[in-house]
Amino acid sequence: MIAVMALALSALTSVQAQETPSQEGLKPVKYVFLFIGDGMSSPQRQMCDNYLTAIGQPGMLMNSFPVKSPTTTWSANKLVTDSAASGTAIACGEKTNNGRIGMDASGTRKLESSAYVAKKTGKKVGILTSVTLNHATPASFYGNQDDRGKYYLLGLDLLKSGFDFFGGGAIDKHNDKKYKKYVDDVYKNTLSAGKDFKGDIYELAEDFGYKVVHDADDILDLEPGDSKIIACQKEGSLPYAINHEKGLRLDQYLAKAIEMLDGKDGFFIMCEGGKIDWVGHANDAGSVLNESIALDKAVKVAYDFYEKHPDETLIIVTGDHETGGLTLGFAGEGIQANYKLLQHQTCSRDKFRDEIYRIEHKKDLTFDEVKPLIEKSFGFKFDGPKDDPMTVTEEELNLLLKGFEKDKKDYHNRALAPVVFKIFDKKVGLSWTTGSHTALPVITSAVGVNADFFKGNLDNTDISKKLKAIFQAK
Repeated sequence: MIAVMALALSALTSVQAQETPSQEGLKPVKYVFLFIGDGMSSPQRQMCDNYLTAIGQPGMLMNSFPVKSPTTTWSANKLVTDSAASGTAIACGEKTNNGRIGMDASGTRKLESSAYVAKKTGKKVGILTSVTLNHATPASFYGNQDDRGKYYLLGLDLLKSGFDFFGGGAIDKHNDKKYKKYVDDVYKNTLSAGKDFKGDIYELAEDFGYKVVHDADDILDLEPGDSKIIACQKEGSLPYAINHEKGLRLDQYLAKAIEMLDGKDGFFIMCEGGKIDWVGHANDAGSVLNESIALDKAVKVAYDFYEKHPDETLIIVTGDHETGGLTLGFAGEGIQANYKLLQHQTCSRDKFRDEIYRIEHKKDLTFDEVKPLIEKSFGFKFDGPKDDPMTVTEEELNLLLKGFEKDKKDYHNRALAPVVFKIFDKKVGLSWTTGSHTALPVITSAVGVNADFFKGNLDNTDISKKLKAIFQAK
């Protein structure tokens, strides 16, 4: 079995030897959008379509694009990729080991991303994400580090890139004063200890010609002609869409990026829905739904632009991998899927779990005191009619009580929240196979100029190779 796996990986790795696709027949494209749903594969996209149809709305715009191609995601050293290796493959066109950012599998050779090729051809470049700007996927378009955990160094790579607009989540560890110790402890064999800490990246940005803007109103007030821009949260990622918290959304960042970058030579914008992956790891279906729809709203912004410039625009939507092993339906149990029920979930798993954890500190807490939170967050009905799918059955009640009693003995167990989610998922008609990534292929969709160039069975490295060919087309 090991020999077979080794042979398979060897055959897969041979894809790296493919040359950049021919530019013959390609048309120059002024505006290029690349959307990446981190953790988004066909089950996530289908679930969203099913839900939107069930509530009487049009399906996902990305799913309506004329080109839809299955796309493999494996890394150079693993069948199941991480976001660093997949991001690098999509950005740079070469397979690498899990954990590498813009570096080859050995971690010694820097790779060039499609964003740098676009920049060389005169296009302005924008990098947007709902997570932190030096997280694996966005960093793959500007960074070159042998380990994705080198957030501070990736922040420096961001500044050195010279790209024109960065928007979304914060620059993580932007003032990592502990970086010296971090280097001493972890990277003493690869770096000069402490040498690379140069100060707060936000403060250094001015030296690289960047204007840093954190306030939402100030970001919206930015006007074309301003200097290179870093428009982002000061700390953390964008709020979860399902929680309806204050803050700019991904589609608003994209609208501003388009306004700032439009010009005679056009632009390349990479826009990542990064938190689809985070909530996929948590097996949080309602949040996966809302994060995926949030990305599709950003796609709608690009599509509206495309309709104004149909002969100059290309839009590509893909995923870097699938997260959670999401499966739709329980045919063996005869349960009908009812995706409309997803509208009853009103908060993310993290927020719900924190709320449960907060009230479970109360002495002599009873389950009746917990019920209102479950009802509010998931629409469960503890005294509803039997034919109502949201009515809690006796079997489900017993499971909830067991979780509650376990937490009551020690609230650090946090046993109740997972039970609630499992019951909710079963009512909807879906389940999960893992809390990690899977090797399931993703879907690459395209519309616009040269969209047919992305037809067929693809590997994630093909996206970068084809984009580079398009950017260099005359």
